[in-house]
Amino acid sequence: MSCITGESRRGKNYKYQDFRRRKHGSKKTSQRDSIQYRNNTRKKMSHLLKKRKLDKNVQENLYFDSYSDVTIHEEMIADHVRTNTYRTAILRNSDAIRDRVVLDVGAGTGVLSVFCAQAGARKVYAVEACSIAEQAVKIVRQNKMDDRIEVIRGAVETVELPERVDVIVSEWMGYALLHESMLNSVLFARDKWLKPGGLMLPCKAELYISPINDLVVEDRLNFWRTVKDQYGVDMSPMCDFAKGCIVNGDIAVTLVTVEDVLSHPCKLAELDLHAVTTEQLRSVRGSFACECFGAAAVNALCVWFTVSFPCGDGEEGGRPLVLSTSPFKPETHWKQAVLYLDAPRDVVQDTRVAGEVHLYPSEESARHVCIHVECAIGEHKKQCKTFSIPDGYSEHQHQHAAAAAVVVVVVVW
Repeated sequence: MSCITGESRRGKNYKYQDFRRRKHGSKKTSQRDSIQYRNNTRKKMSHLLKKRKLDKNVQENLYFDSYSDVTIHEEMIADHVRTNTYRTAILRNSDAIRDRVVLDVGAGTGVLSVFCAQAGARKVYAVEACSIAEQAVKIVRQNKMDDRIEVIRGAVETVELPERVDVIVSEWMGYALLHESMLNSVLFARDKWLKPGGLMLPCKAELYISPINDLVVEDRLNFWRTVKDQYGVDMSPMCDFAKGCIVNGDIAVTLVTVEDVLSHPCKLAELDLHAVTTEQLRSVRGSFACECFGAAAVNALCVWFTVSFPCGDGEEGGRPLVLSTSPFKPETHWKQAVLYLDAPRDVVQDTRVAGEVHLYPSEESARHVCIHVECAIGEHKKQCKTFSIPDGYSEHQHQHAAAAAVVVVVVVW
C-alpha cells in the first residue's frame, strides 16, 4: 500500500496506482515508478533513527541530499498544475514585483526565480541549500538572467543578503500540507528579510478533510479469499496479515477518485502566511463535521490542501488564484493523504461524521509531522488512531523526505 515512508514528499507509489487504474480507469500518472537515490538516502536516515535521535545537522543534511537528484525536480516541473499556477500567480502580481527585490526560498532549479525576473524583478536572490544550486546557476545563465538573479548556496537560516526584500516566493508544501514542509524556513525568511507590507507568494494555506470509501482497499483485503476459487489453495489466513500491512498507522499518499468521496469538504485549518508563527505551527488544530451523501462504508479519511495567491493585477474580479490538491480538481504530484480507519462503518444518507485533528512536529525532527485524529461515525463508538511515517522502506513505497507521524481521531453520529 502507498505509505509515506520517509522518502521525499515528491515520491509516488505506482504499484498501488496501477491497481487503482485497473479498478477505476484513472488517467496515467506522468512520472517514473521509483526514486532510488532518495530511497537509499532515507533508508540510511531510517536506520539511524532506530538507534538514536539524529543530530539536527545530520537530519538537515539528509533532507537536503534528497533534493540533489534529477527525478524529484523533473516531477515538480512536470506537474503542470503546480508549475503553471506559480507562473500565473507571479505574472499576475507583476505590478508588485516589477523593479523590486525578490527572495526565492528553496529555489531548486531556479524556475520560480526566472518567472520573477520575467515579471520584471530588479533583483532575485535564489537561495538553495542542496547541490542542485549548481544547476540553477547554469539555468539562470542559459536564460541570460545572471545580471538579475543571484543563486546563493546555503540554508536560508544561515545566508546573509545585502538587502531586505519586497517579495518572498517559495514552493514549500508537503503531503497533507505540513509533512516535511519547509514552511518554518519560509517564516524565518519572512521575519528576517521581508520589508513591512511585503508580498508573500503564496499568502494563505488551508487544510481540508472528507470521509471516503476506498473500494481498492476493500478489494485488496478480500483478494486472499478469492485465491481458492482460482487456484484451489485456501489463502484466507493471509487476510489478517494483509489488513495489518494495508490498514495500518501509515499515511497513504495516493489519488482519491471523486466517486470515493462521501461528503462535501470540511475545512480543518487556515494559515495566514503573513501572520502565522513557527510556534503556532507546533500545534495546528481543527475540527470537522459533515453529512454523508448516501449508503456506503467509511473506511478512511482523505486530507488535502490548497494555497492561495493574491489576485494582483489580473482581471479575475479580485479573486485569489488557488492551487488545489483536492480530489475534485486536476491531479497534482501531492495527490491526497489517506488515513485508514481500523473499523470501517456503514453510513447512509445524512449520517454524521465528526472529529478533531491535531497536527504537530515529531520529537525526532521539526520537519516530521504528527497528526492526531479523534473521529465518530453515526452512533458508533469514537475511533482514535495515530498515523505515522514508518522508519523502514519498502521497494514500492516512496514519499516525503523524512519520517512523520499523524494522529487522527474521528467521530461520526
